[in-house]
Amino acid sequence: MAKNRFPTTILIFTLMISLLSGAVNSSQAAHGVSIDGVLKYPADFKQFDYTSAAATKGGDLVLSGMGSFDKMNPFTLKGQEPAGLNQLVFETLATPSLDEPFAAYGLIAKDIVLADDKLSVTYTINEKARFSDGTPITPEDVKFSLDTLKSEAAHPFYHAYFQDISGAEVLDKHRVRFHFARRNRELHMIASGMPVFSKTFYTKHPFDSPTLTPPIGSGPYVVDKVNPGKSISYKRNPDYWARNLNVRRGMFNYNRITYKYYKDQIVSVEAFKAHDFDFMAVYMAKQWVRDLSGPKFKDGRVVKKMLTHHNDAGMQGFVMNLRRPLFKDLKVREALSLAFDFEWANATLFFNQYTRSNSFFSNSPLAAQGLPSGLELEYLTPFKDQLPLEVFTKPLLAPSTTKPNSLRGNLRQAKKLLNQAGWAIKDGKLTNKEGQPLTFDIMLASPSFERVIAPYAQNLAKLGITATYRTIDSALYYRRLRSFDFDMTVNVFGQSQSPGNEQRNYWHSSSADQEGSNNIIGIKNPVVDKLVEKIIYAEKQVEITAACHALDRVLWHNHYVVPNWYSAKHRVTYWNIFNQPQTMPLYYSPDQILMTWWLK
Repeated sequence: MAKNRFPTTILIFTLMISLLSGAVNSSQAAHGVSIDGVLKYPADFKQFDYTSAAATKGGDLVLSGMGSFDKMNPFTLKGQEPAGLNQLVFETLATPSLDEPFAAYGLIAKDIVLADDKLSVTYTINEKARFSDGTPITPEDVKFSLDTLKSEAAHPFYHAYFQDISGAEVLDKHRVRFHFARRNRELHMIASGMPVFSKTFYTKHPFDSPTLTPPIGSGPYVVDKVNPGKSISYKRNPDYWARNLNVRRGMFNYNRITYKYYKDQIVSVEAFKAHDFDFMAVYMAKQWVRDLSGPKFKDGRVVKKMLTHHNDAGMQGFVMNLRRPLFKDLKVREALSLAFDFEWANATLFFNQYTRSNSFFSNSPLAAQGLPSGLELEYLTPFKDQLPLEVFTKPLLAPSTTKPNSLRGNLRQAKKLLNQAGWAIKDGKLTNKEGQPLTFDIMLASPSFERVIAPYAQNLAKLGITATYRTIDSALYYRRLRSFDFDMTVNVFGQSQSPGNEQRNYWHSSSADQEGSNNIIGIKNPVVDKLVEKIIYAEKQVEITAACHALDRVLWHNHYVVPNWYSAKHRVTYWNIFNQPQTMPLYYSPDQILMTWWLK
């Protein structure tokens, strides 16, 4: 139901770039890299299978954005960038294949050479690569990009993400080498996913300057018209350097792409039905079932589709901010989780369209199953005295109200936990020994979520807990989220098929006090830190899986979030103006697949 937009560039890196991991045990130049050295596509492939040779260029595409925007750099902390900027204007050294879980192919870099000792990777820049102003992309631009992303000018996420890349060395006019501080199975893939900036442009325009000056990138589009906070248009660059490159052929087919901004999801749905824009991914079950119906849908003018994907769904949940003293007690956190009646919400509000999240790696083999054993148990056992007993004795199962369970039974259990934590009813309110009431605020980004929170707050009230909730302006919401100024909120922790360095940004102690990090929970747990490091530096798939299972259990049984739900399908609706390739990719977002379509 909720779409995570915090921040856009983090989602792109987490869900796309860190999707790609592995190593090529070779010192030979390669057109791409994969986890086992095997690539689906040979060096002379024509285009990806999920694109079409029949695709034609032309026409205008209109899409929607939510909230507002106030900057033109998606790689800095402050402000909100416009939709589409990262995907359309900026490019990376290599680009992922959407039908392989662990593969990337050269884009700006035509050759990628991982050293035999896996402590460096060398890129040969495509001699045709150009920025939109016509200037060539050079190794100096690549080095400048790495140095900038590792500097204080960039979003703090990149400091952690690139921390094991010790530096870049320009070898000659076409080659640049990245040096690694230590071996890491995915580090050369992370490096390959680095966006490349124009050193000339960002020397004239400071990287972290809060400006709406259109940036110079190397992507298929350039910024055309900007109506600050309300709309932005991109026009296809007729001189785009990679328009005939195999990793771009059949893609980015629209002459112009415009994003119109709406303050509210409900308003945006009505605007879509009036054909104010052409395509929409739907994140609310009620909208999908009830609001997107009528003659236009029946006669085929508007299409609704459920698109199957194989993405790791991660975790969506009601997030408790551990920086607040109230949430430091595990028993309190578990009690708050017991008060949420998912089965009622799914049947009454969501038309039974969702599956309950039972893992921080939902819809994935990385989700822990049963009780720990084998290598996973080996990873957990040294920390047995530091972990909840349930890590070893209980599988990952969310509280349920399905018979023989009931909400009343769950609330009784929650009351017992709260009493054990020192909370008791006094004058109808749950208070601690100091007489302070148990009360907190739930910060929301969309009023559509209030219908979910309202019954949850009512259940909490039965325990004597006062939970207020309110929807705030999107700009204020993201500002408060970045500075961790909230009690509870709703968040999605998206995952890739191969978790790696981004896990530091989610759970590691080093990111808990780092403004703008994805560790919005504020976790500072030494066991979590150790397991995150095991994930990052694992060299075999069995080690990655075991470490993810172990981390999953520790996060789950510490009750850091109230688990929500997920869907293994993308819900999309669009006006019947598109042609589509016959083959679908496996790992993709709605925005990505739309860039393989074209107008009739």
